Amino acid sequence: MKKFITGNEAVARGAYEAGVTYASAYPGTPSTEILENIGKYKEDIVAEWAPNEKVALESVIGASIAGVRTLAAMKHVGVNVAADPLFTLGYTGVTGGLVLVSADDPGCHSSQNEQDNRYYAKFAKIPCIEPSDSQESKDFVKEAFEISERFDTAVLFRMTTRVCHSKSLVEFSDRKEVEIVQYEKNPRKYISAPANARLRHPIVEDRLVELEKFSNETKLNKIEWNDKKIGVITSGIAYTYAREVFGDEVSYLKIGFSYPLPMEKIKDFREQVETLYIIEELEPFIEEQLKAQGIECIGKDKISNIGELNPDILEKSLLNKEKELYEAVEEDVISRPPTLCAGCPHRGFFYGLSKKKNVMITGDIGCYTLGASEPLNATDTVICMGASISMGHGASKAFEKHGVDKRIVSVIGDSTFFHTGINSLIDVAYNRGNTVSVILDNRVTAMTGHQENPGSGYTLQEDKANSIDIEKLCSAIGIEHIKTINPLMLDQVDSALEEAFNYDGPSVIITRWPCALKKYSKEDTEEFGSLSDKCYVDIETCRGCRVCTKTGCPSISFDKEKKKANINPNMCVGCTVCLQACPFDAIKKVGE
Repeated sequence: MKKFITGNEAVARGAYEAGVTYASAYPGTPSTEILENIGKYKEDIVAEWAPNEKVALESVIGASIAGVRTLAAMKHVGVNVAADPLFTLGYTGVTGGLVLVSADDPGCHSSQNEQDNRYYAKFAKIPCIEPSDSQESKDFVKEAFEISERFDTAVLFRMTTRVCHSKSLVEFSDRKEVEIVQYEKNPRKYISAPANARLRHPIVEDRLVELEKFSNETKLNKIEWNDKKIGVITSGIAYTYAREVFGDEVSYLKIGFSYPLPMEKIKDFREQVETLYIIEELEPFIEEQLKAQGIECIGKDKISNIGELNPDILEKSLLNKEKELYEAVEEDVISRPPTLCAGCPHRGFFYGLSKKKNVMITGDIGCYTLGASEPLNATDTVICMGASISMGHGASKAFEKHGVDKRIVSVIGDSTFFHTGINSLIDVAYNRGNTVSVILDNRVTAMTGHQENPGSGYTLQEDKANSIDIEKLCSAIGIEHIKTINPLMLDQVDSALEEAFNYDGPSVIITRWPCALKKYSKEDTEEFGSLSDKCYVDIETCRGCRVCTKTGCPSISFDKEKKKANINPNMCVGCTVCLQACPFDAIKKVGE
């Protein structure tokens, strides 16, 4: 059977066919759909959302030691969070096969950087495998588990956005049932005390030597001989781009097993071609290692390491050819920056916060990052998951030390709070910070597509779960001033902020209302009811002040000729933030 599926779906299928028993992840584009699709194999695989990537990897390490095949999936910056267990895992090795999928994001389509995680494999001393399409994504995952168990090592499986989300035909196979390995206590291997770690390090170095031998033998690294005037060494999606540009006019060494590199095969290939190009995305990972071996090649001196690669870039860089493209007519191009959705519960809060003066606002990773955009302009910083609260604490202490009179508001989402925000809030409570921490609880992990989280009441595989009470959690770690509000009610937002600003010590505001696009659970319906009665503008009353447009709602437009606002009834969900903001009562509910 063949199906037309994405690389992420193919990885999930590969995990199923490989006999995986346990999988864990934290959702993050472009990796999210891997665990969502593994979760569909409920009868065979336990699939779970973890609070963060470190927990996900640690969970699969535990399952591996217990004797089963396991997989963790995360986006590239998620591996930063999981790096602590990853580096020790490189020393301990595994029992059941263990694959860590890193979904890199060249071009920053949905990320704060473009890091190339092949370097993590080299740094952690574990093998790296790179597929270039969906069929390889499925097949290579299965091979990765064989390599993991053969060499007693975790395997880094490096995807990129284009492989994750592009579709191609994939041939399915049956599941291979893998028996659990009988558990045996092995403290010398799995207790990473210094005495044991020192003994493991030589084993790791010997393993790398064996892995390089394997790299020269494996079919994951293959040569395609054509004209030998030009040779191309390439990996991942860059291989498909190179094929599109050069076709059968050059010879290829396609690297699927990219660490350790097959140096003997590379040297043999280099001797037989006149000119050698290294085409890879993003960093010169292969190129640097070749040049360290004295192998002459052309790579990043012609191909940039900035932004996502594509065939047009290769043609221009290597062949000096440039396709003739239609030029955009500037006056016809309308700027459409991302914005909070109509009815987003974050809008009311940010609208209220934007009116506060002498405030520094530290933000976080999530939909609410858009609070920084026009017209709200209600965020000053965004660095990484969970950083808002700890950054705000540091800034507050710095201002306090130097007598700067400025309030700090730290804004974080519910899923991000569970991810790495709790520890930051503990720091604030423990060190008696004087910040206002705002937890935007929209009842789901919204930005990556409505995944469940520890506060949603359900698991990835749709089982009922305990839901964390954020208010009680904050109280338990020492926060005394806590207020839970409906962020769609501007008077509640204003009063909560005023109370917090006037409080001497750490305070928390919890905004609790579901994402506007969320499919309500039974519990959501019971607690929140449903929004109804859309809003409209009474043209006779509207004075064209444009206050309503300052809420940033995409359903509101302004006619410059008539100097009147308008609400698109097909977008409005009846949140009433604009109605409350209007100083002339020109916005009303339909039917009133």
